[in-house]
Amino acid sequence: MYNLYMKQLKSIAVFCGSSFGARAEYSSLAEDLGKEIARREIVLIYGGGNRGLMGTIARTIRLNGGTVIGILPRAMDVPEVRNGSAENEIIIAEDMHERKKLMYGKSDAFIAMPGGIGTIEELSEIYTWRQLGYHEKNIGLLNVEGYWDPFLDMLDKGVKEGFISPEVRNLLIAEETPSELIDRLQEESFVIPPKIK
Repeated sequence: MYNLYMKQLKSIAVFCGSSFGARAEYSSLAEDLGKEIARREIVLIYGGGNRGLMGTIARTIRLNGGTVIGILPRAMDVPEVRNGSAENEIIIAEDMHERKKLMYGKSDAFIAMPGGIGTIEELSEIYTWRQLGYHEKNIGLLNVEGYWDPFLDMLDKGVKEGFISPEVRNLLIAEETPSELIDRLQEESFVIPPKIK
């Protein structure tokens, strides 16, 4: 019997840039995502602080009556990061490893928006953990202006070359709007046969 993941989402972790990026569309869609999360009364779990897209999502959720939990590593707990942040609750982790463990444990699903190396690393790790069966939570890409197209192309190349199974490739959901993405994160269940883990 294979395990299925499907339940009402109470919390979502969002991975995204601590800068705003080069396009105004990134910030605009971060606001749209924040409004959609707040509208659905889903708790945001994020990396903490006030910077970039991370800060935009958190502030938007709070302005729209939603709940925000920030998880910040101790080394980043400084005034220029904390001042003006919008969390209902801030958790200080000892290091990045503990931060990620707490974020992953408190979240029912995961969304990656555009971001840098840290965003790519968090996405890749939680995707790997899903493949290995360490969790059964859905993972989505908010593919703003085609930002994630090269990443998706790389995964497709991995399938073609025999390094990634089609089942594992299909675990990653990609949509262009927050409402469509969250709908799929809530509704879709995936079966992973043990032989591909």
